[in-house]
Amino acid sequence: MLSKDFDRLDFTMSKKVLVTGASGYLGGRLCHALLNHGHRVKAFVRRSSDISSLPLPSGDGGFELAYGDVTDYSTLLEAFSDCHVIFHAAALVEPWIPDPSRFNSVNVGGLKNVLRAYRETGNIEKIVYTSSFFALGSTDGYVADESQVHSGKFFCTEYEKSKAIADKIALEAAAEGVPIVPVYPGVIYGPGKVTSGNVVARLIIERFNWRLPGYIGEGKDKFSFSHVDDVVDGHIAAMNDGQPGEKYLLTGENASFKDVFDLAATITHTKKPQFGIPLFAIEAYGWLLVVLSRITGTLPLISPPTVQVLRHQWAYSCAKAKAELNYKPRSLEEGLTEMLPWLKQLKLIKY
Repeated sequence: MLSKDFDRLDFTMSKKVLVTGASGYLGGRLCHALLNHGHRVKAFVRRSSDISSLPLPSGDGGFELAYGDVTDYSTLLEAFSDCHVIFHAAALVEPWIPDPSRFNSVNVGGLKNVLRAYRETGNIEKIVYTSSFFALGSTDGYVADESQVHSGKFFCTEYEKSKAIADKIALEAAAEGVPIVPVYPGVIYGPGKVTSGNVVARLIIERFNWRLPGYIGEGKDKFSFSHVDDVVDGHIAAMNDGQPGEKYLLTGENASFKDVFDLAATITHTKKPQFGIPLFAIEAYGWLLVVLSRITGTLPLISPPTVQVLRHQWAYSCAKAKAELNYKPRSLEEGLTEMLPWLKQLKLIKY
């Protein structure tokens, strides 16, 4: 017991941490939070990444950039050399891309490279790995916890498949003694970058600009919505208190996208949608967007795999994270009350 307490004290002291995927929606906010907690942060980004949301590099080593790619082992190995903790948040998060093999190279191969670099350097004390609720599988008709294991029999998207495969690799590494703590956020939303990882913001923008005039389907979908700052806090708590090999769901309120649209209307004193758009119609529209995507090179907001996800439920309990990590997710209403004025301030929506 005394040893465990000392381990925790070590992690709550200032550490040099590396964040992969630092230019992403979650990674960027994680970098800021780690700095606020007194840690020295190295942001691992690609040369082509948009780093405008990251802090400015400091001359004292408090914040620095490391350029590379998780698919390039040599760049990871170099970045790991002087760090104590790794937050592996880099991932390709899309329901559909023209070349699906990239999901495996980034999401699976990237994790393998992280584990290889850990074994090579010998100075890493803990790895916090950002998995996904998709890695655990759907929960049609019930609420799941960390004990659920993906059946592997069917995948709605190639992204889901890659995260399920990577999850097994992470847990196998933990069984071999690697100090890795997998965390599983739900559907992340909140202020920050409007990227594919912030799908709630993107759908609300479509809704308020009347490009999405109704509900998506009949409201039978179910997702666990996680505010981005709660997820960031959960990551830091996983570094401090998370036990290697233990799984922690960093999820939140379980609701449908109909609930999201209704809450958004109530908060902004605007009208709720008056009808639901059948999923078969959304799927047909998704196929059209896929065709246009191949022409324009712009990834579609909605694609047929997205509709497959919407045909299932993804409801989870975060009771374990609450008990062991002091995880405190805010309600969906509270989170949207913060998020909607932010979108309005950016002039992305009007109300």
